[in-house]
Amino acid sequence: MRAKISVIGLITITAAALAANAPNGVRWWSYVEFLASDKLEGRNTGSEGHRQAAEYVAAQFERDGLKPAGEQGYIQPVKLNALQLDESKSSLSLERNGKEQPMKLGENAIIGTRVDPAPSVEAGLVFVGYGLRASESNYDDFAGLDTKGKIAVYIGGGPGSMSSALAAHYQSAGQRWLNLKNAGMIGAVSIQNPHHMDIPWPRVASNRFQMTMQLAAPGMNETAGEQIAVTWNPAHADELFAGTGHTFDDLIAIAEAGKQLPRFAIPAKLIAKTKVTRGQVESQNIAAIHPGADPKLNSEYVVMSAHIDHLGIGKPIDGDSINNGAMDNAAGVASVLEVADHFKEAQVKTKRSVLFVVVTGEEKGLLGSQYYTAKPTVPVKSLVADINTDMFLPLYPLKIMTVYGLDESTVGDDVRATAQQMGIKVQPDPEPVRNVFIRSDQYNFIRHGVPSVMLAFGNEKGSKEDAIEKKWLAERYHAPSDDLNQPVDKQAAGTFNVFVERLIERLANSDARPLWKPNSFFRRYAND
Repeated sequence: MRAKISVIGLITITAAALAANAPNGVRWWSYVEFLASDKLEGRNTGSEGHRQAAEYVAAQFERDGLKPAGEQGYIQPVKLNALQLDESKSSLSLERNGKEQPMKLGENAIIGTRVDPAPSVEAGLVFVGYGLRASESNYDDFAGLDTKGKIAVYIGGGPGSMSSALAAHYQSAGQRWLNLKNAGMIGAVSIQNPHHMDIPWPRVASNRFQMTMQLAAPGMNETAGEQIAVTWNPAHADELFAGTGHTFDDLIAIAEAGKQLPRFAIPAKLIAKTKVTRGQVESQNIAAIHPGADPKLNSEYVVMSAHIDHLGIGKPIDGDSINNGAMDNAAGVASVLEVADHFKEAQVKTKRSVLFVVVTGEEKGLLGSQYYTAKPTVPVKSLVADINTDMFLPLYPLKIMTVYGLDESTVGDDVRATAQQMGIKVQPDPEPVRNVFIRSDQYNFIRHGVPSVMLAFGNEKGSKEDAIEKKWLAERYHAPSDDLNQPVDKQAAGTFNVFVERLIERLANSDARPLWKPNSFFRRYAND
């Protein structure tokens, strides 16, 4: 496919500069400038702005001489069902002792549409702790409870006795619904631990007007059958626990101590009525191949992935309604393009092939990567590793790399070796309770047996860099202020891109393909 969008204003920098230890990141930023421009209106999945962004990426791949690896040239079309709650015709309330207490949508709670809600739901509530069941840890939050036909109420997280990887896996949407369904439950009310929320509730509430989506392909809706999914404002959580003898603060104190939460019936019913507007859209994954040079290994692929979608146009904040998504994740896509550029400029030859995959629908629930890994354009068993780049946040010099999945596979060993060569420290997930490792596209590659990591800028807890990152999350994450008018360390981004390229080359040139570590929870998905 030949894109019609012209490549304007791209600044060429030499291969020597890219290979240096302190590249300037200028061309990388020029890609971010296009992808996060107001013209593309936030690249919402299935939107015209998203289509233009996808064609732009395809044009860069073509310019770099990469082999098309989509279904229509570089593009893999992805069909989606779109859902949006009509709040004017929807309601939520709690009933106690025959008396109904209305809840204000957006203030008390949100009815989600990633789960296709039933038009009418009325059911009892049961607090199921973290809502986890993991035979591997002999752990069951549902044991001994009357759960049939009920709605689960749970607090996000997991007990300290369970590995972070195990807890994260069972908190994924599909696995959580499987456990709820096996317990005979019909839906869930989730409450985030306020100590670990990525963004404040008012922004969560503002984003509830975003259209949600599900893959239209048969069999790919992992929450099919779930009747209701509600997110409750932690500030109003005690409304749920009235009459139970427990307060939300007491429960959070137990969770913060890493202990198992109590489980108990809640003397109330949840009553929900919903009206959902439905439609269909088509969005785009983009894929391209840098062919390997070794006749025995060139049929294997090292993947570099990033998501191109963001939130599109939403409710205005300080007069701005465009969620540009500069760091989330125009930055990651720009890194894909930068690495592809340098492969051409430096005439990089690798034994294995390198597969660049830019996916849609991450913000809708990792839908583009779910589709690509279920319907890959190369054999899934030929994928040897995935290096994912998502919101890596170059806000300060790159001295520490946070590596999600660092100790799960031998890819982590290659990360350490690459980092040592560049004088960069590495660290595992510093806050596993946030479940970042299952919240971006590497998780779908993992579920198909591919050893994977996600890379991001790291820092030391309590440092000024830690404060910068927390301030960014509080003020810019999933907000219109994640735009082109924010402080970004372009040189640090350039160093990050060199790191990623060197890691990919190391993996692509190794005689042995990466392996899961014997003690990794995710070893169960291995293709061997």
